[in-house]
Amino acid sequence: MEKHLQLDPRAIADCVLAVREFRPHVHSITNSVAQNFTANVLLAVGMKPSMTVAAAEMQGFVTMADALLINIGTMDDERRAAIDEAIKVAEKSNTPWLLDPVFAQASTPRLELAKRLLNRKPTAMRFNASEGQYLFGAHMTPTALPLLSSSTEVSLILTGAEDHVAVGHDAATIRNGSALMDRVTAMGCALSAVMAGFLAVERNQHLALTSALVLYGLAGSTAEAKSTGPGSFVPAFLDALYTLSPDDIIAGARLA
Repeated sequence: MEKHLQLDPRAIADCVLAVREFRPHVHSITNSVAQNFTANVLLAVGMKPSMTVAAAEMQGFVTMADALLINIGTMDDERRAAIDEAIKVAEKSNTPWLLDPVFAQASTPRLELAKRLLNRKPTAMRFNASEGQYLFGAHMTPTALPLLSSSTEVSLILTGAEDHVAVGHDAATIRNGSALMDRVTAMGCALSAVMAGFLAVERNQHLALTSALVLYGLAGSTAEAKSTGPGSFVPAFLDALYTLSPDDIIAGARLA
């Protein structure tokens, strides 16, 4: 990547502790299959979730929240209306918000919505390689991420076997995680909500996003060591999010 951000694992551990102490409220407009798991993940990390998708309630809930997640996984009329209202409130209140353009590659209306929301300048956007290629073109690679972040003026997170963060021309790679995370639905959706919460607490977006990814990935590898498959992985993952100590994080952070 163009430039690797050098982060001290101690700073990452301190960031996680700050999030647990602050307990940010994250309002998540997310897909229907992800709501329950996302709420439980946020609680395990130490955050407070709310999940309503009623447009009439966005003024109250987003104003009350410390961060907002916009996930387009369920693209029904109710959520589309709620998304527009929620972003208006977030912009007015200077609330950080993260865009998750789920399956942007699956249909023209979905891709158009994702591009329109990206033009609204979210604080950050998390996406996978397939989504990124449809949003940015076939040349979208981890190496190109800093340039794309600079041109869009949005912090970008490309997740996969390795996770890549770019905030402007600065970049970092995180190599924590578990293959079992791909066998559990809503794992990425919940990660996006967690990252939104970290952005509410830590002003340094590099540190916030990298810390969220390290915690999440390390919880995955910790849970894998204690489970025999996806069914036992989920409770072990929630427990790891809740119990990982600063020393665990310092010892386990895998940054490149």
